This record gives sequence, structure tokens and C-alpha cells, in this order.
Amino acid sequence: MATSAQPGPGDGTAAETAERSRIPADLAERLGDLARYLEARADVSATLQGIVDTAVDTVPGAAYAGISVIARRRVMDTPIVSAALVAEVDRAQIEFEQGPCLDALYERHTVALPDTAGEVRWPRFAARAAELGIGSMLSFQLYVLGDDLGALNLYARVPRAFDADSERVGRLFAAHAGVATATAQQVSQLRHAIDTRDLIGQAKGILMERYKLTAEQAFALLVRASQHSNTKLTEIASYLCRSGELPTGR
Repeated sequence: MATSAQPGPGDGTAAETAERSRIPADLAERLGDLARYLEARADVSATLQGIVDTAVDTVPGAAYAGISVIARRRVMDTPIVSAALVAEVDRAQIEFEQGPCLDALYERHTVALPDTAGEVRWPRFAARAAELGIGSMLSFQLYVLGDDLGALNLYARVPRAFDADSERVGRLFAAHAGVATATAQQVSQLRHAIDTRDLIGQAKGILMERYKLTAEQAFALLVRASQHSNTKLTEIASYLCRSGELPTGR
């Protein structure tokens, strides 16, 4: 009589395997939706807010999220958060100049803080985070654009909320989000350049019409006004377009 085989430790149904894994079964679809969602955001700020809003629903274990930035490698700021608590926690990183976000920004792509109550790498920050009710954190480097740095930070109330699946999903999420952020910043810079060009063009037109100048002469007049007053050329042009006159005494 044949005996039925007993399931070994590696056996199990697909449903049991999926239950053990915290990686969403539709992760590829979610990331595709993320890319399309971020592409539709109006500007850099809206793109970053979109990243924060979707990170909590995508990365296993995350209860809160925030994006920290450092412009010109100076002071860190966290302008985009999913809750006020995130800004409060990150103020401690800035105050103590230590924490997983700073390491992710400057040194590593992924930094985990499994338990704030027992953390020894950043003791002062970890103690403050624990007081605020944060049990664990996970930080990912989001982008490096010249001297500008960005990181995506995830927070949980309980210790060890983030596991290997969280890190895998988070890295994929951060990679997609980083591309979207870089694209949004490039578009923003292009729009600013176009707006600046149009503004200066309008100012030149006013001077050319009024004083019968060539385009080169009108631009030179704007540059002289900017240099003599130590004022940005765009500000001189903006004032001229609004008032019809160069600023008094310039």
C-alpha cells in the first residue's frame, strides 16, 4: 500500500509562501502605477508629497514617511511628511547631528534602525525618537544631484517593524521615486529658465521701444542696472515689467 508523502520543511502551498512573505503580490503593478502617478504631479513639491503618500501603503511595516533634503550639502530639512510626528523626530536628527537619515543621505543607500530603545550608533537621537513613540526606522538614499541630497525615511511605532522584505520593497520604491524626483527637478529648472528668458525678453522689449535701442543695447542696460544695484537681473526685469520703469536711482 502506497504511503502518502509527508510535507518537508521546504514544501507548502503558494498561499502559505505568500503569507510568509510581506512583499505585495502586485508589487510590479504598484510600482508602475507609482511611476504614472508621480509623472502627473504638477511640480517638485507635489512629486515629493506623492512619494510620501504612497510609501506608507507600499513598504511593509511603514506607518509614517518623510523626505529629508540637504541643499548644497548644508543643513538637513524635512519639508515633506505624512504626519507632524515625522517633522518632530527629524528635528532631533538635525539637533543632534546624528541618525539613520543623515547616514543614508551622506554615506549609504539603505540604513535601518531596528529598535530605538537599544540603538548605540546614534544614542541621543534614538533616545529622543523613542520618547516620541517611534520604535524603528528605515532610510533610503533617494537622489544625489550635485551637492543636493535627498532621502526617503520610513517610521514605525513598534520595534523591528521592518524586515528583509521591507528593505527589498523599499529599495525598489526609492529607485522609482528617485527617477521621478530627478525628472521633476529637471522639468522645474527648465520651466524656470523659460520663464526667466521670457521675463528678460519682455523687459528688453520695453527698453527697446522706449529708448529706440537694439536688443543688445537693451540687455546691456539691464545688466548695468543689475550690477550697479547688486540686484539679480531677473528682479530688475520683473520690476521693469510691473512698473514700466527701471528701479529709481539705478
